[in-house]
Amino acid sequence: MTTSPHVAADAFAARYDRSPDGVWQGPGRVNLIGEHTDYNDGFVFPFAIDRNTVVAVGARDDRSVRMSSDFADAPATVSLDDLDVDELAAGTLEGWSAYPFGVIWALRHFGADLSTVPGFDAHVSSDVPAGAGLSSSAALMCAVAVALNDEWQLGFDAPTLARVGQLAENKAVGAPTGIMDESASLFGRRDHGVFLDCRSLDTEVIELGFEDAGLELLVMNTRVDHAHATGGYAERRASCEKGARLMGVASLRDLDIDDLTRAERELDDETFRRVRHIVTENQRVLDTVRTLRTEGPRAIGDLLDASHVSMRDDFEISVPELDLAVETAQKCGAVGARMTGGGFGGAAIALVAHDRIDETKDAVEAAFAKAGFRAPDCFTVHPADAAGRAL
Repeated sequence: MTTSPHVAADAFAARYDRSPDGVWQGPGRVNLIGEHTDYNDGFVFPFAIDRNTVVAVGARDDRSVRMSSDFADAPATVSLDDLDVDELAAGTLEGWSAYPFGVIWALRHFGADLSTVPGFDAHVSSDVPAGAGLSSSAALMCAVAVALNDEWQLGFDAPTLARVGQLAENKAVGAPTGIMDESASLFGRRDHGVFLDCRSLDTEVIELGFEDAGLELLVMNTRVDHAHATGGYAERRASCEKGARLMGVASLRDLDIDDLTRAERELDDETFRRVRHIVTENQRVLDTVRTLRTEGPRAIGDLLDASHVSMRDDFEISVPELDLAVETAQKCGAVGARMTGGGFGGAAIALVAHDRIDETKDAVEAAFAKAGFRAPDCFTVHPADAAGRAL
């Protein structure tokens, strides 16, 4: 299932009474494994999915930017002059438009000359669920970044655009995220995952082999919304930075399993458990990539399961709905299951045999109803290609 670029083009025409110059898409992502390791200079292994944010863009002959969307009544507007600054004034960017407008501001910091480019109109459509841990924000930012890279003929490569997206999310939006989400959206390839070293930013696409193994990736969206710009996410990042500082390393990437004995001795219990999650999760990413190469996807289940336990108990970012989804999928015979995304809500994923998808969906829905939880939204996704021009 994907949002149609033609629908976005028609919506643009209806809104602005002209045809767009083009339509660009940015996929959401599932993180197969490697949670909260990205901002610790560690390893992650996400993949782009066949749920997209699509943006239709048409140049204007002035300095104005107008962005409309299927999920907001009125267009958001800004002048390029307000974004052609070193630091954004407080309150300049608000709501959903902070993401695309933040991209414009961030492009300037990587060399785009905003004084010479035209304004534009844009319309956004998306079928990436917001707040589900599937990176709807990165999908939007990457769609806008590749659109403006083409429209303004900037010539930026994918690694640069990934850094643009991260800067926009960190500084314009205020979410202390790493670079994983943008990298997944910009480097994705059909039936492949993106193995990313978040320190060197080296990327490698690794064949997943789900289809050949008779497997599908089931997303179980708990519909418990989360927000990365608030609360627990920032606290976890601060705890990781504290752990690295007390352990005398630049980042937790510099620790390995053998360092955990010293960490347990020198750190308070909470900080130690945060550190243990990052160190063991980095190792699980490396083990997952190695296992996929040598044994195939049916052999990675224990790593997925262990990742969830670590996030639930050591990093404490799960919620009862996520735990129930994971446990129910496991009882239905899933190869492996874990929560995905930043936590505190969002979605869990399960690697499930193709012929057991419906059974697993039904079981999760029944378990949620029995527990008195809001009905989940369960659907399959498939590893997809990267952000780019769609029309």
